[in-house]
Amino acid sequence: MKLRINLIKYFANLKFAINILILIASLSILGTIIEQEQTIDFYKENYPQQIFNIYSWKFILQFGLDHIFRTGWFIFILILFGNSLSCCTFLQQFPILNRAQKYFFYKKKIQYKRLTLNSQLKYNSNGNIITQLKLKKYIVYQQKNIFYCYKGLIGRIAPILVHISLLIILIGTFIGSISGFTAQEFVPKTENFRVQNILNTNIATYIPKTSTRVNDFWITYKKNSIINQFYSDLSIINNSGTELTRKTISVNKPLKYDSMNYYQTDWNIIGLRIKINNKIICQIPYLSTKNFQKDIWFTWFPNSNGTSLLINNMRGINATYDQLGNFLSYVDMGEEYNINLNNFELIEFIIATGLQIKSDPGIPLIYFGFGLLLISIFLSYRSFSQIWLHQKNKNILIGGQTNRAQLNFEKEILEIILSVKDNYKIRAERLELSQ
Repeated sequence: MKLRINLIKYFANLKFAINILILIASLSILGTIIEQEQTIDFYKENYPQQIFNIYSWKFILQFGLDHIFRTGWFIFILILFGNSLSCCTFLQQFPILNRAQKYFFYKKKIQYKRLTLNSQLKYNSNGNIITQLKLKKYIVYQQKNIFYCYKGLIGRIAPILVHISLLIILIGTFIGSISGFTAQEFVPKTENFRVQNILNTNIATYIPKTSTRVNDFWITYKKNSIINQFYSDLSIINNSGTELTRKTISVNKPLKYDSMNYYQTDWNIIGLRIKINNKIICQIPYLSTKNFQKDIWFTWFPNSNGTSLLINNMRGINATYDQLGNFLSYVDMGEEYNINLNNFELIEFIIATGLQIKSDPGIPLIYFGFGLLLISIFLSYRSFSQIWLHQKNKNILIGGQTNRAQLNFEKEILEIILSVKDNYKIRAERLELSQ
């Protein structure tokens, strides 16, 4: 029992919580430096260095640094930090809040001298002081001729809200770590698909039973033929074929549905529809390669003695070459081209859009937690101020303290005292005039 209590107190220690937070921040930074969720070949190519006779890529893969945020040890650290925050909240913050709500009275002069700000006034009544304190939104408690006043209790609640918001963020991160997934799909235009090509899954991953239809895909170009943006028109369809939602997505403008985000990431030309001798319509595949960092697609006409067709964009300008690689001519979309006594007509490209589907059910909790954290940070700047008064004969002992904005607090007390003095002067002048 004693060991359990000591362990809870250790978790509630501020230094322990800060050290865990620094560790989480360091691992998060490491997760942004090392590319996450890549292939083994990627790490072999980009991390070939040796550390203590061990290849960097082997070290990365062995300790899960290629997927830090889904590793068991990272989730364990999050749970440890959550326990520390919980213990600190219940053992430290709530008792502080309870003490702040209790009123207690100072009777002895030595108690006032211990306060940050204290003074002794010579007045017959403290009524004007109490009135000024109420005008300044102080809550006043009285026990005969002793007063206790405070304001800014929200400043004591703010640290608890900070802890709660951090716990909500941790819970959201934990849910995302055990239930999220990432998938990558290449889908031809007008085709339906279900999420199948999943790159990573977790313990509690759930894939919705909906399907998606690629209604259309198109690209916009700049004047110099450089791609400006590419778009996919997507529809989410349920099992009965009813369209649930529809949106045209582009880079950085995803479709969001049922905790899943559909991102536009890539595109590819996978084939060409052609008409042969004005009768037969067939599809021929395109192969892709890179030349001077540019994408090049090429294919061959059937029954054409090796005549090839090359393109570098979707704008419909195609270059034909013979089997020796000699340039023949340019062919536009919809134009007929005669090869080996056969007429070929280019009808349209078969285009596939590259979509990345991500699911992170913890995102709403994370957003809510950060929103609450921002609010609690602003609230934490509110000062919690306390003032005590004790009237004894013609002397009034006054003292106070605050947890922040000390100069403003001193100015506030000084204004109250000066205001009371002015009231006494006015009253004395009226008394002289009446006499």
